[in-house]
Amino acid sequence: MSTPEISQVLAQMRVMAAQAGTPAVKEPTPADGVSFQQLLGESIGEVNSLQQEAGVLKNAFERGDEEVDLAQVMIATQKAGLAFTAMAEVRNKLVDAYRDVMNMPL
Repeated sequence: MSTPEISQVLAQMRVMAAQAGTPAVKEPTPADGVSFQQLLGESIGEVNSLQQEAGVLKNAFERGDEEVDLAQVMIATQKAGLAFTAMAEVRNKLVDAYRDVMNMPL
């Protein structure tokens, strides 16, 4: 995926996040002082929390909790699945970049 394609995907994700009422992801700038490791760790933590939340909603729905409806469960599950898929794609791109760098001639 080239840089313009990535920018288009990020723009689409921000539009969808705004429509869903979730805060958009802020792009880090060098002035933020955020390391890549810290950003990646926070992203993994966010994916984990989405999966935990979906699990809690599933269990509540299965127990018959009247405050949880099927739509909430399905939306939380889809959000968690999409976040996990996006994280896996980022991991794949990082592995590909690492392989490219390692295969560069000296």
